[in-house]
Amino acid sequence: MDTHLTDTRRSRATTGTSVIALDDATWVFVRARPGLLTLARQIVGNAHDAEDVIQETWLRWQGADRTAVTNPSALLRTTAVRLAINVVRSAWKRRESCADPALPEPMDHHAGPEAVAERQDAVERAVLLLMETLTPRQRAAYVLREGFGCPYDRIAGILGLSVVNTRQQVARAQRRLTGDHRRQPVDAVAHRRLVQAFFSAAQTGDLGHLERVLSADASGTR
Repeated sequence: MDTHLTDTRRSRATTGTSVIALDDATWVFVRARPGLLTLARQIVGNAHDAEDVIQETWLRWQGADRTAVTNPSALLRTTAVRLAINVVRSAWKRRESCADPALPEPMDHHAGPEAVAERQDAVERAVLLLMETLTPRQRAAYVLREGFGCPYDRIAGILGLSVVNTRQQVARAQRRLTGDHRRQPVDAVAHRRLVQAFFSAAQTGDLGHLERVLSADASGTR
């Protein structure tokens, strides 16, 4: 990406309007990059995967229809968060079920214990960040929408909200994840329950248990 940035800056004086638009977009990304990288590392738990997330965010930003973007920083943050969560979900999908669902064995049987532990940590960190930062309703709406692509009307039915309110919950979650908010304490049992539900949903594609856990948290019931 650094070579591309240099080439783009050098060509600015001799090219047309479309490249100038890309140049401006490049500087938007450069300014946002440190914050995006910090955010990605918080979710995925390691620098290597975070760099991959930022690189993919850059590629998405290059290919975006920037004429329709009213808030570039918000779009970049949303893209980075969604890609980071996808990395975490992929880590779950690379595992096989075993007797203890909290620590499944990896599909790659040649992977060492350090690699298994790193993947486990990435998932637990992501869930912990969501629980520390978001309200139960925001967390439920955000995980189901951004993590699993559920339609807004389905999420609204699960949470007993209107579709408009559900969209607001997701938007608020995005702002909180990318802002500077005080972290709230997390109950260890609740954290483990959500980690296991997230794992089950990512591995099997059946969201039923995850939906029940998130709904119970959002309504304050167990």
